Amino acid sequence: MSSEPKEIVRRGYDAVSERYRADDDEPAAYTAWLADLRAWLPPVASVLDLGCGCGVPISRTLAELGHDVVGVDISAVQVGRARRLVPAARFIRADAASLSFIPGSFEAIVCLYMLIHLPHGEQEALIRNLGSWLRPGGVLLATVGATAWTGEEEDWLGGGERMWWSHPGVETYHHWLTSAGLIIERDEFVPEGSGGHQLLIARRE
Repeated sequence: MSSEPKEIVRRGYDAVSERYRADDDEPAAYTAWLADLRAWLPPVASVLDLGCGCGVPISRTLAELGHDVVGVDISAVQVGRARRLVPAARFIRADAASLSFIPGSFEAIVCLYMLIHLPHGEQEALIRNLGSWLRPGGVLLATVGATAWTGEEEDWLGGGERMWWSHPGVETYHHWLTSAGLIIERDEFVPEGSGGHQLLIARRE
């Protein structure tokens, strides 16, 4: 098996797609975050769901509200499920670090539990891209690692494959976001087990 981090991530999500998220999952935290995001959106918005997984619940909810949603994920299994579960949205299987969109393409970008699966240098470069892909006044909803940590887990969620994560800590994410021309509007710790993540809402100037 390749030890390249993104290959570990791809294989991991291919293996545990349905264990990670059922077709009808509606996590309470996601419902609250979507409600917060909707307050920033015009009636019809172009939205990028980066690390969309199976499309549930983010892409599905936004598409049902009439928004133009593009979802991207590195896992072929996740993208296949997303196309089946959310036919009103468009889904692309791709490495987020290699994406290219016209500047100002989106009113909103959602990036939940995805940046933390990229090497640090690629995270910084991608955040710069996110800033450019947003229209003026556009908003980014993201979760990032609250503290600095890099590591992996064997047999993740019992799927028979490894998983890999890496994050430099929230202070570094603050610097990357502001350097990308984004103003942080919300910064909230999201506990998980003995640690947690940081929920960030940032707006392009």
